[in-house]
Amino acid sequence: MKTVHSASYEILREQGLTTIFGNPGSNELPFLKGFPEDFRYILGLHEGAVVGMADGFALATGKPTFVNLHAAAGTGNGMGALTNAWYSHSPLVITAGQQVRSMVGVEAMLANVDAAQLPKPLVKWSHEPASAQDVPRTLSQAIHMASLAPRGPVYVSIPYDDWACAAPAGVEHLSRRQVSNAGQPSTAQLQALAERISAARHPVLVLGPDVDSSGSNALAVQLAEKLRMPAWVAPSASRCPFPTRHRCFRGVLPAAIAGISRCLAEHDLILVVGAPVFRYHQYAPGDYLPADCELVHLTCDPGEAARAPMGDALVCDIALTLQALVDVLPQRERPLPSALPLPTPAREEDGLLSPETVFDLINQLAPRDAIYVKESTSTVSAFWQRVAMSEPGSYFFPAAGGLGFGLPAAVGVQLATPGRRVVAIIGDGSANYGITALWTAAQYGIPVVFIILKNGTYGALRWFANVLEVSDAPGLDVPGLDFCAIAQGYGVHAQHAATGTAFAAAFSAALAGNRPVLIEVPTLTIEP
Repeated sequence: MKTVHSASYEILREQGLTTIFGNPGSNELPFLKGFPEDFRYILGLHEGAVVGMADGFALATGKPTFVNLHAAAGTGNGMGALTNAWYSHSPLVITAGQQVRSMVGVEAMLANVDAAQLPKPLVKWSHEPASAQDVPRTLSQAIHMASLAPRGPVYVSIPYDDWACAAPAGVEHLSRRQVSNAGQPSTAQLQALAERISAARHPVLVLGPDVDSSGSNALAVQLAEKLRMPAWVAPSASRCPFPTRHRCFRGVLPAAIAGISRCLAEHDLILVVGAPVFRYHQYAPGDYLPADCELVHLTCDPGEAARAPMGDALVCDIALTLQALVDVLPQRERPLPSALPLPTPAREEDGLLSPETVFDLINQLAPRDAIYVKESTSTVSAFWQRVAMSEPGSYFFPAAGGLGFGLPAAVGVQLATPGRRVVAIIGDGSANYGITALWTAAQYGIPVVFIILKNGTYGALRWFANVLEVSDAPGLDVPGLDFCAIAQGYGVHAQHAATGTAFAAAFSAALAGNRPVLIEVPTLTIEP
């Protein structure tokens, strides 16, 4: 007899979801019974780290990734990480074990009451099958929902007595289903868009994370070069969609209304591709657009298109649309923009390394195709100025700003891309939110280089406290942390590097090896 259990694993296998990230509880054990040899289970010690690792894996592969959480409590533990997955369009297929059906109504221990409502609004779709026979179809729907544009996490609650039930007739059709996107603009839409761009005297390109996730980085470069226009990265950048040493590159826009208008003031057309318009953060009111300027928005997300406060939007496939624009737009006859000047060496103070010095050394020593997973929010600007990134998929940052992304995501990204080295640059405040991912890195031999920038404070929060004139707020400092001792306790080799020479030696050795390494670096506190 084919069971719900065997039919579900067949669907997962045929759809390529053979890596499972989880932290099991009693409700999940029947699903894990007879775990197939061609699957691998990646254990995390906390559900926040589990979701973070799966998020990194999904972002790096671009494919749906399976997560198994424990009932309501495990789902709650993973919700912080889920905020980042939601805003980064990460295609996570999240399942949670539910109490047996006959015990849910009486709210027995580990019953997930009103389970489908729990993860909202941080998922595209959430469901608990009405019967055991509908579990395989629900899993199939979840996989395709997560994969269709705009990609995003989905959630399925499954009573644990469902797995042993007989599978329904016709279940074999589910594993073979393929569902695809088709989102190229019509000929008329493309012509109107091209005419509008061509008519602009001084257009500017603003690129977002979906350019990188769709593998369209080279097309963005071709478009910028063809139109001789500067290229900015959209504010609150979670990925790097454009080479940072290219002559057209201008940096990352500030996450403030007035700041964006000020940076783009000289342009008459802003072409935003693959980003929301815009992800603001600091409250700095002003005009949404510079005077006499228009905005055109190309996005894969209807929600982003609908909620934007200005401009005209076209919901489309990013890669297909960029390729069509590159093919149809005429070459502009004017020089390329001048390259940004390289930053000058940083000055050291009080015997501590500056983050800028650390980034300069990383830039010198890391492989050209290194992948950076970044969660040191107070050093974002310095990082973008000093570290060259030229390859697609080279940068990941928490899309919602939720701490706890960096350490686990780095493990997931490295697991997904064994041919490239992952360098995780994490603040000492951020590191504690996902610290248990070090155990997973050690147990599975995942060779991430973890660099902890240790300044003893929540640097970005301290900057905000000064901006908001609340510098006397408690809880801004985190003294007394020994990350070398913590890492060694989890089984990760660790070194303390207090000088540039010591850091260069430790970093070079870590890159030359094939095991996870943590390097703790005492640094100055700088402004974001």
